Amino acid sequence: MTALDNKINECFPGLVVRKDLVKTVKGNAVVPTYVLEYLLGQYCATNDEATIQTGIETVKEVLRKHYVHRSESELVRSNIKEKGRYKVIDKISVTLNDKIDAYEAEFSNLGLKKVVVDSETVKTHPKLLVSGVWCIADVEYEYTENKNTIPWLLTSLKPIQLSHFDFEGYLALRQKFSIDEWIDLLMQTIGFDPEKFGQRSKLTQLVRLIPFCERNYNLMELGPKGTGKSHIYSDFSPHGILISGGEVTVPKLFVNNASGKIGLVGYWDCVAFDEFAGKQKRGDNALVDIMKNYMANKSFSRGVETLGAEASMAFVGNTQHTVPYMLKHSDLFCELPEKFYDSAFLDRIHYYIPGWEVDIIRGEMFSSGYGFVVDYLAEILRALRNYDYSDRYQAHFTLSSDISTRDRDGINKTFSGLMKLLYPNGEASRDEIENMLNFAIEGRKRVKDQLMRIDTTYEDVVFSYKDTSGMTINVTTLEEKEFPKYYYKNRSALAPDDSNVAVTGDEDMVSLYASNKNEPVKDEFPRERHLTIQENQRGVSYDDLFGKYILGASQITVTDPYIRLFYQMRNFMEFLEAVVRHRATGDEIAVHLITIQDEFKGEQQQDNFEKMKSAAAVLGITLSWEFDTSGTLHARHIVTNSGWKISLDRGLDIFQAYEMNDAFAFANRLQQFRPCKSFEVTYIKI
Repeated sequence: MTALDNKINECFPGLVVRKDLVKTVKGNAVVPTYVLEYLLGQYCATNDEATIQTGIETVKEVLRKHYVHRSESELVRSNIKEKGRYKVIDKISVTLNDKIDAYEAEFSNLGLKKVVVDSETVKTHPKLLVSGVWCIADVEYEYTENKNTIPWLLTSLKPIQLSHFDFEGYLALRQKFSIDEWIDLLMQTIGFDPEKFGQRSKLTQLVRLIPFCERNYNLMELGPKGTGKSHIYSDFSPHGILISGGEVTVPKLFVNNASGKIGLVGYWDCVAFDEFAGKQKRGDNALVDIMKNYMANKSFSRGVETLGAEASMAFVGNTQHTVPYMLKHSDLFCELPEKFYDSAFLDRIHYYIPGWEVDIIRGEMFSSGYGFVVDYLAEILRALRNYDYSDRYQAHFTLSSDISTRDRDGINKTFSGLMKLLYPNGEASRDEIENMLNFAIEGRKRVKDQLMRIDTTYEDVVFSYKDTSGMTINVTTLEEKEFPKYYYKNRSALAPDDSNVAVTGDEDMVSLYASNKNEPVKDEFPRERHLTIQENQRGVSYDDLFGKYILGASQITVTDPYIRLFYQMRNFMEFLEAVVRHRATGDEIAVHLITIQDEFKGEQQQDNFEKMKSAAAVLGITLSWEFDTSGTLHARHIVTNSGWKISLDRGLDIFQAYEMNDAFAFANRLQQFRPCKSFEVTYIKI
């Protein structure tokens, strides 16, 4: 257990569970994560290993005895008949039979229909009337000769969710965690190992939770397959529903005019549409129109009556093309069905998650640490829907007057959602507020920038804000920095000139991204400059960063205390490869490394250096190294005898984790396809 795990257990006893246990107990039971964690929370909410193991066996036994598999439904029915009463775990939905004036339940897996339910149960749990709820229920069997009488009786029903929670206690305990600890706790709660994600990637994952804590929030995420886009909406909360296939009717979603029955938006906190992308998908003009009105005004019409609802909407789908391809040939909404490829509909989207920045989920990315029982956090997020933190940045920052009301609403709602997730007591420092505001603006800017491509009637907008000193800070999207030539296509008013590649005027990125612009490098000669690379940025390589600065050098000294672990040694080997590529034919170069000897694997470290030395010698590179023993080595830089010092705040460790063992992964072979960590580089003439 980590120090964070111990702290989590100490502060939230009985409300947390070890996240790897879900896979251990799931077996072949096709139930949502919150159902399993509800059971685990009853028996395994502890850090005592013996109790956990006993609890696991208990949960497995509960599932074995009471979870209804469709293939075994007849056996369960027989158990009910023979025993008279039997407890089952199943998804139960209820309908009103107006011919007999009674509510009737249907069991999804058990296959029972028309089981009478008392009105009080339906009033207590109204979601039974819409799409069903997972429950633990007692079912009885009483046969009568009356053919009109159903022998099945529902004697008790308990939705699988917490009955109560201490909201004020949650707010007080949040204060015991630093912001980094709290973000890691939330990451572990949704099932991911925070060590495998950078800060920007963590926020991207957590934005998916905003529809559960913010009313009428409209979110879209488009990206490659396998990035876990729908996981949050299908398994995380009993207050959200995922519509598979992305297709739904007006009566099911809003209201059935014939029966007067309210649809999904009246009962769920979040309605998510899976597989929303796809040009071939059918669409209904009436549905699109009523969705536009609902997403903008929180209301919809039922004949002459207008009704309101609070459900947020999330749209997730897969992209078929790369980001530069979409920017070059169309826009970032190009995968949507034709009926939804509508500027008025898309303008209602508050935030566009860049799904292409999210890594495809790999086994090592899952957490084995402790996180909240997801149902507990789901109830907390639901309680936070009653709060509004959208104005908390206004004491420090003012949005540009160019930003429209609709853009401002999107930014405010996202900011409010992030505050609720990260600072639920509504208090954060100026810098913390600025980070969230930047992130909120970027997601809405991504929407608006694409709308300006789709509909030329939208005016160009510079997304910026001012601090209390009057300084203006412009916000850019990551793809804007990576692919400026394509991003500013047909947008002359905002497109930077040849010396600038971003609205922020970061002229030093010209040569670094020349390959993405499909243009020759204009800046052929090295010069003093400073580069800032964002997290998840791609298109960066050692050749781009160091190539022109090591040309003509015969001696290069690399100082980096972290050349110890295998991936760090590999980084250094790739630096040597860059040296080889930029060495003039016939020249020999001496490369000297100053680092720190690994405390545990010093012999392996030495052996790896010897292998590098032998390999480099064949190519005219003389490699030497020394281990600093002062204990004060922290600087990371590269110095050449041709007069350059390159200061690196992260050393050579600039790339996020990637599949190093996959010989057929491009990120393994080519650095420019790897997502970066955030880092800065300064080039100094000495």
